[in-house]
Amino acid sequence: MNNYIEEIKWRGMVHDMMPGTEEQLQKEMTTAYVGIDPTADSLHIGHLVSIMMLKHFQIAGHKPLLILGGATGMVGDPSGKSKERNLLDEETINHNQNAIKKQLEGILDFNQEVENKAELLNNYDWTKNYGFLDFIREIGKHLTVNYMMAKDSVKSRMSAESKTGLSFTEFSYQLLQAYDFLHLYEKYNCKIQMGGSDQWGNITSGTELIRRKAQGTAFAVTCPLIKKADGTKFGKTEQGNVWLAPNLTSPYEFYQFWINTSDEDAEKYIKIFTLLPKDEIFELVENHKKEPHRRLLQQKLSEEITVMIHGREEYDGAIESSKILFGKGTKEMLTKLNEKTFLSIFKGIPIFQISKNDYLNSNLVDLLVEKTKVFSSKGECRRLMKDNGLSVNQEKNNKADYICSETDLINNKYFLIRKGKKKYFLIIIK
Repeated sequence: MNNYIEEIKWRGMVHDMMPGTEEQLQKEMTTAYVGIDPTADSLHIGHLVSIMMLKHFQIAGHKPLLILGGATGMVGDPSGKSKERNLLDEETINHNQNAIKKQLEGILDFNQEVENKAELLNNYDWTKNYGFLDFIREIGKHLTVNYMMAKDSVKSRMSAESKTGLSFTEFSYQLLQAYDFLHLYEKYNCKIQMGGSDQWGNITSGTELIRRKAQGTAFAVTCPLIKKADGTKFGKTEQGNVWLAPNLTSPYEFYQFWINTSDEDAEKYIKIFTLLPKDEIFELVENHKKEPHRRLLQQKLSEEITVMIHGREEYDGAIESSKILFGKGTKEMLTKLNEKTFLSIFKGIPIFQISKNDYLNSNLVDLLVEKTKVFSSKGECRRLMKDNGLSVNQEKNNKADYICSETDLINNKYFLIRKGKKKYFLIIIK
């Protein structure tokens, strides 16, 4: 088996680790788990760090478990939160769980023929029939209130600065997560829990419960919480989270997130979010430093992760879409795009809406000056046409007397104008 800890250390994926973890992994095939609360019907790229920890774990010959928190998702984790999160009902959690499972099957190997196959479990299955009195008698007595209150996630919410305090519901989350670890230890021989560094307190509560109740030894590994080089939160854009689900973040937008990362971030991300070997990554980094204008790191990073999440075809589509945006595409490329991708490419550009009657048989100059405000005057419009600086649907148009028709429309309703090299306008025909 490969040395898993050595692998994730050079990738910058270790924040804390309990003593004895590396020795356990070198001794035998070991089972580890990562927990995710199914608070949405898609994972976002913030989840990918811990999932990539499991991916490398499986490649190293060990067995990964991924636990969807059907039970803990009904409670809410206080870690890293300034206020209590909304609690979800069972129907919503089941829906979210099914959607997340499909995404995970594209990353981890769930093949039943593989000895160290990945498994997806739901902690609601072993929590739902556990009575409250039984739980506090059999589990709660093993962890003292003093021990639980010493955790940073609890202390921060009970500090004088905290305006919300901490409900008993959230306080109990730590005990529920610890019980998850105990259950997995006893039923699946799971000896390691992984997660973000903000989960260290919850994870070590689990190792302590296993020690006290089962007289067993378990371990913890956490990864750093990823931030951008400028200190802002990783995985966020002006539109919010970058999701894995294509209906929430299109493959083009997903690709754009990675291709637009800074040099410093790309060097860090390519180690964390790809499976590329050490020698290849170091060579890429060196070549990038010699010719940073070629953006070799960003290109390889965006290719590897977009293909992993969305497949080669969607990656190729994102490349084609980028060509369109930067003026290198053709009308044929535009017509091949589905409407969602088309709109995601041109999100944020000025939009004008006119009726079909106003559009049909309209002179192009009149359309761009009088019926929309793409140009402030006919003189400005004609000058740009004369200089060959106006494009309609990615095709140069220098005909001041050009008459618009239905055949010019993309998807029967879009008319795309480009002034110069990069300034776009979208006319929607209703």
